[in-house]
Amino acid sequence: MFFKKFKIQTLIFLLTMFIIPQSLLAYSDKIIASGETVGIRLNTDGILIVGSYEINGHNPLVEAGLKSGDIINQINNKEVHTVEEMVNTISNCNCDSLKVSYIRENKEQNTTLNLYEDNGILKTGLYVKDSVSGVGTLTFIDPNTKLFGVLGHEIADNTTGDIIDIKDGTIFDSKITSITRSSNGTPGEKNAILYSDKVEGNVLENTNKGIFGNYTSNINDSKLYNVANIDDIKMGDATILTVLDGVEVGEFSVKILSVNETKDKLKNIQFEITDKELLEKTNGIVQGMSGSPIIQGDNIIGAVTHVVVDDPHKGYGILITNMLEEAEN
Repeated sequence: MFFKKFKIQTLIFLLTMFIIPQSLLAYSDKIIASGETVGIRLNTDGILIVGSYEINGHNPLVEAGLKSGDIINQINNKEVHTVEEMVNTISNCNCDSLKVSYIRENKEQNTTLNLYEDNGILKTGLYVKDSVSGVGTLTFIDPNTKLFGVLGHEIADNTTGDIIDIKDGTIFDSKITSITRSSNGTPGEKNAILYSDKVEGNVLENTNKGIFGNYTSNINDSKLYNVANIDDIKMGDATILTVLDGVEVGEFSVKILSVNETKDKLKNIQFEITDKELLEKTNGIVQGMSGSPIIQGDNIIGAVTHVVVDDPHKGYGILITNMLEEAEN
């Protein structure tokens, strides 16, 4: 009886040894906390409709039952991936309407899009694009896997608020030229020059917990931060890493006000900016600061994600563990 019990206990012990550590070690326990400003370019998985215009009293978008946020993936049964391909297909079709396949809420649908002549040119009445660009902050690089995380939240369509489905993308060098200060009710922003030819990494995912991909540039792993769990985080003093001018990363003081593990794993950390230099320059959190690492001692605990619009001195962040788990998926 003792022998059987011993075998069961041994089996449980072996399962514990070989299964649990794999989940615990899915990402490195020490990572690079960046704070660098990067340009972001996401290539959509198809052609994104962003608006429409009337042609001689007709609105082709409305007539076809299309709307902003829809992604066109086929025209006349031919796949199209770029605006250039769409223009070429229309130019060579010799027709006054198009069979269009599009994606809405992850479902493929079909419709007919009428073309109307304006000054001798057939037009669709659609405003479209095949990529989106912006500025954010590089949160982390895992020195072992070379995975990176940016923003701590998604890039969404301005009209619908939906996460943009992407094919691929890049992050690249950027330089801050000026800051538009925040005010109560109006978030400010970082103004930047983008150097899209100086690629630092390839984007694989656009999710509600950030932009993730493979870092391809050289990395400096001379300073690594411990990955903090929620229980490691203390109320009170902390810092954020971000760029206010040029490319130099600065460290600025904040105060952690509350921490919680929300159901959606978002807005886990509430904080307030206390740094006089940062407040003088920005008057709080500004657009482009998303992704700035939140640091306590030798730990990276999270990343800046949201501003409290009516009080830009305060904001929210996501736990670093939630970003890392998402990057591994």
